[in-house]
Amino acid sequence: MKNDVDILLVEDTASDAELTIRALKKGSAAYRIVHLWDGKEAFDFLMGIGSYKDRDVNVTPRVILMDLKMPRVTGVQLLALIKQEKALRTIPIVILTSSKEDPDMEACYNLGINSYIVKPVGFDDFTNAVSTLGLYWMNHNEVPLKLTGNDRADKR
Repeated sequence: MKNDVDILLVEDTASDAELTIRALKKGSAAYRIVHLWDGKEAFDFLMGIGSYKDRDVNVTPRVILMDLKMPRVTGVQLLALIKQEKALRTIPIVILTSSKEDPDMEACYNLGINSYIVKPVGFDDFTNAVSTLGLYWMNHNEVPLKLTGNDRADKR
């Protein structure tokens, strides 16, 4: 059971997930990335329920990267669920999607996302965008340990 996680990637398309993980690892192979396939699985993981009942929910991801168009629980639905939970609502959330639809963007920002990124089409552009994204959220963004529920002394 994976308890330590820096980046929670919620992506239902295998090729996009693989490319995203490769691009993140390009920034730092040390990132602890957990990839989940849909919003329901991600919420179960975050809450420590279902298949993840043995996971330490006090250890939260430093950032959640998620797609919008997913089966079972969509990105917008997952975002709403996360923001309803006091223990989860401070986790930074970045939407990484192919949707440029204004209603999608508006719904996400109204629910409190931190960033909305439309996936670049070209391989190099995508890789560079995701690598830069990982570097920013993992190396430059500061989150108080008290808010994350993580009391480890090392810099997360």
